[in-house]
Amino acid sequence: MELLHEVEQFLYREARLLDAEQFEAWLELLTEDIHYWMPAIQNRYRRDKNPGYTPNTMALFDEDMKSLRLRIKRFNTGVAWPEDPPTRHCHVITNIEVEMTSNPDEYRVYSAFVNHRSRNEQDEDTMMGRREDVLRRVDGVLKLARRKIVTTQSTIMAKNLSAFL
Repeated sequence: MELLHEVEQFLYREARLLDAEQFEAWLELLTEDIHYWMPAIQNRYRRDKNPGYTPNTMALFDEDMKSLRLRIKRFNTGVAWPEDPPTRHCHVITNIEVEMTSNPDEYRVYSAFVNHRSRNEQDEDTMMGRREDVLRRVDGVLKLARRKIVTTQSTIMAKNLSAFL
């Protein structure tokens, strides 16, 4: 129960930092070898046994620490049109499960999320889906090492996809 509580608090803190656009503090929650991945989803009939996504298909996000830092640096320039005026976010994290892995310092974490975004007077988007994370204990502190994001939408209708999920 202590581990579950620690993981929940980590995910809630991460959501709060993202909502508050504290991106530098958010980066501190990540390992240097982070892999942040959101595959593009293909709609398939049940009779089609091919998966809706694979590691080799297109991804909406396929990022490492270098690309995440670059994206945040771009936000901070003031000329990133998707974020000027700023987007107001509300991340809701739920259905958190924790599994042990073969590495005693790593945990597989499953969660569901809702991200509501609002910008200007009429721009509103809601994205939801599931995440599969690997959290790693580094110097006694949990950090995010891997994130796979699978949305319920196969077609993202938002005007941009600048959010961190």
